[in-house]
Amino acid sequence: MLILQNIINDRGSKYAVSGGLCENDSDAKAFIKELIRNKKFAKATHNTWGYIGDGGPSKNDDGESGAGTVILRMLEREGVKNHIVVVTRWYGGKHLGGDRFRHVQEAVRVYLEER
Repeated sequence: MLILQNIINDRGSKYAVSGGLCENDSDAKAFIKELIRNKKFAKATHNTWGYIGDGGPSKNDDGESGAGTVILRMLEREGVKNHIVVVTRWYGGKHLGGDRFRHVQEAVRVYLEER
C-alpha cells in the first residue's frame, strides 16, 4: 500500500492518494478496510476509489459524486489494471465546485508517477 498525504490543499480541503494491488471487489473492500484503520483516513469526508479488475471496472464515489468515474477514466487512459487508486478528501468548509474534479485528476496523476 502506497499512501501519499497532503498532496493538494485548496480552500481548507486537503487531499491524499493511495493505492495498491486489487483484482476484485473483495480486494477493494479489504484495501479500504486497511486504509481506514488509520484514524485519519477513517475521519475523512470522502475516500473515493476505482480499479479495473479482470471482471471489469468498479468504483465508489463515497459521496463525492462523479469522482470514481474520474479515477476510472484515468486508469483506463494509462492502461492500469488490477490496481486500486483511492483519493481521500478532508472537506475544509468551502465548496470547490468543478475544481474538485481537477484535484482528483491531479491526485491520481501524482500517484501514477510515484508507484
